[in-house]
Amino acid sequence: MTSPPPCFGGVFDWDTAQKRLDELNAKAEDPTLWDDPTQAQKLMRERNRLDQAMNEVTTVEAELEDNLEVAELAEMEGDEDLFGEALAALQGLKSRAGKAELQALLSGEADGNDAYLEIHPGAGGTEAQDWASMLARMYTRWAEKAGYKVEVVEAQAGDEAGLKSVTYLIKGDNAYGWLKTEAGVHRLVRISPYDSSGRRHTSFASAWVYPLIDDSIEIEIEEKDVRTDTYRASGAGGQHVNKTDSAVRLTHEPTGIVVQCQSDRSQHKNRSNAWDMLRARLYELELQKREEAAQSEADSKTDIGWGHQIRSYVLQPYQMVKDLRTNVETSDTQGVLDGALDDFMAASLAARVGTEDGEGA
Repeated sequence: MTSPPPCFGGVFDWDTAQKRLDELNAKAEDPTLWDDPTQAQKLMRERNRLDQAMNEVTTVEAELEDNLEVAELAEMEGDEDLFGEALAALQGLKSRAGKAELQALLSGEADGNDAYLEIHPGAGGTEAQDWASMLARMYTRWAEKAGYKVEVVEAQAGDEAGLKSVTYLIKGDNAYGWLKTEAGVHRLVRISPYDSSGRRHTSFASAWVYPLIDDSIEIEIEEKDVRTDTYRASGAGGQHVNKTDSAVRLTHEPTGIVVQCQSDRSQHKNRSNAWDMLRARLYELELQKREEAAQSEADSKTDIGWGHQIRSYVLQPYQMVKDLRTNVETSDTQGVLDGALDDFMAASLAARVGTEDGEGA
């Protein structure tokens, strides 16, 4: 079992955080810690995240006190320039405090983990497949800006353009915590570049997000419940990949979950990665079951089409991206498609945690 997070409901509990940090520091000094490198790395990641969060709290508090004193002094002396500088600094602190609060909301048991991101087009052929590739680009741009590493696990090119499917592994602190609220159906409205008549089209694609889980989380899978298929990998990858059945597809028959991997030339490595993905999908399914009592996410996991979208991207006849859950919107559509997703993610995360607290009170 993992230790409880030092924050609950978005409020940073300093005493609990300090106690936990003391525990982690004591364990870090144990000479036997690195006998188990996996557990040691997990412990050090938690320690570093907690230490950074506490340092940010103390820094913001100290700068807040200093700037308030400067603002009071400037007001008393009638120094408008100094007063303006203090106000600007306070505005900056407000933004930093907001980000720190959101970081504190990433307290779910898997929020700190790496994440798998799957993207699938809805019905509509080339139009939807092209939209899926646009979403894939949007999320890889966001991940790169956030300092995350992106690995392609599986990808299938569209018949004429775009993607039939793609799976990424996003590596970095809190990757799953930030991406988890992106799961659902995304709707695009635009003038189709594939329509010679220049008509407006509506396309759908879905994003699925689930955490990479480590060995400390036990997921029992009966091998008899899993069907294994091998096939030749598609696309670039060298002669060896294209001439041997190196790609692996696993089907978990009780749930219908299907995962596939073709990122490596070795069938053995692809099989191992596919099993990791299957464990992660089953774990994510269990997390979803737990959350159903607090909020309804079923609509975001159903048909990829009308009535189930979480966000609309309208490029014609006007420019607007709007999240239908939080009502956050922007006319900077190109910025969003280039990965500017933080405002949407922050609002969805805050709303999600607020719903859990309200329902669980």
